[in-house]
Amino acid sequence: MQFTSKLPAEERREITINAVIKLAGSQNPSEITTAAIAKHMQLTQGALFRHFATKDDIWLAVMEWVRDQFSTQIIRTEQSMSEPLAAMRVMFMRHIDFVTKYPGVPRMLFGELQKAKWTPAKGAAQSLIKHYTERLCALIEQGKASGDISDDVGTKDAAVLFIGTIQGLIMQSILSGDIQRIRTDAPGVFKIYQRGIRSWK
Repeated sequence: MQFTSKLPAEERREITINAVIKLAGSQNPSEITTAAIAKHMQLTQGALFRHFATKDDIWLAVMEWVRDQFSTQIIRTEQSMSEPLAAMRVMFMRHIDFVTKYPGVPRMLFGELQKAKWTPAKGAAQSLIKHYTERLCALIEQGKASGDISDDVGTKDAAVLFIGTIQGLIMQSILSGDIQRIRTDAPGVFKIYQRGIRSWK
């Protein structure tokens, strides 16, 4: 869709977000300039800045979009599932699906979280990780209560390992230059994770 001033503000915002995520999928997000974004969208920088006051505003919009998509597609959707381990597996695989669909997203998240200086975009990224971790902790506690997850498992530790395992898969796929390999590796890796936390009583 062509980016024009006649489009509703929300559509203009989404087109810009998609452009940034696409660019981040093929290059270092820290090297993406507003000139590159405008060129990708076939706009002038002046036209781009009529909708976003600064580059930081663009990055914040992207991080807020990512946070909202994660919440809707990965975190909230499992609240009705009665089996915690099953819910965690679905979350794990949906996270993998999200990454393969939007490979620029993990690059941007890693980039924002590594920044020494706080920015609104970094705050949005931290909010996402916090919400994700809290949801996982709740599922792990439910699993302990139901007897599916061992009482010996540290709740926060298991949540951190869950996210860290996915991050490790992402890094390996980025290093290999084949983001799709993560789909092949993920099911077996989750089985190992599940074996480590489940109750064997």
